Amino acid sequence: MRLALLADIHANLEAFRACLDHARDRGADRILLLGDLVGYGADPEAVLDLAMTLVADGALALLGNHDEAVLAPGTAGMNDMAAAAIAWTRTRLSEAHRAFLASLPLTEEEEGRLYVHAEGSAPAMWRYVSDADAARRSLEATTAQATFCGHVHRPALYALGETGKLTPFRPVAGAPVPLARHRRWLAVLGAVGQPRDSDPAACYMILETGSLVATWHRVPYDVAAAAAKIRAAGLPLGLAERLFVGR
Repeated sequence: MRLALLADIHANLEAFRACLDHARDRGADRILLLGDLVGYGADPEAVLDLAMTLVADGALALLGNHDEAVLAPGTAGMNDMAAAAIAWTRTRLSEAHRAFLASLPLTEEEEGRLYVHAEGSAPAMWRYVSDADAARRSLEATTAQATFCGHVHRPALYALGETGKLTPFRPVAGAPVPLARHRRWLAVLGAVGQPRDSDPAACYMILETGSLVATWHRVPYDVAAAAAKIRAAGLPLGLAERLFVGR
């Protein structure tokens, strides 16, 4: 089966649609949304409507920290731009949207693969896998052969060998990576809606489950349109400006 794994969509409808179209053109059989459907961007309603339709058709969706934040009072721990976007997003969501977000699980496991928004050791604490130590903590907390996550907004890959050596890799867009079964793996997807690796193109992964081959993809989209919507909504201008530079 060919899976399309998307994370950190962040209410960016243009990026979301571009990645879905790209994945379908490459024969994706199933869509997996690994959290943070909302926050930052100006299209939470349309993104959630599309996500709900996908889930009704067999897709998987998980809860992210921004998704959780819109359901709870306050914005503790968030920077000013993120907090402003969450407060604005709360005013836009219907009861159906809220019920959908409230129904999302933190994790899902299938065939030795763990899907999670943040990481595997404590999914509800929203820790970042930003270095090898954090990757090891996540890997050693589970028995999954491969863990797939988002949250960091930068693509990354870590391999844990049989001797306990952990090796970091930097994925190259379009280059297939065999996830050898004698190692355990943690793959960070990168972000669809707000990349932070100096590349403004949306980022997602296609995973071939039979051969366990992962390929990260970068997908250009209409950044100007997404940014214009953020400005028109009265959201912080920095949320629009960062889309052009991928930071």
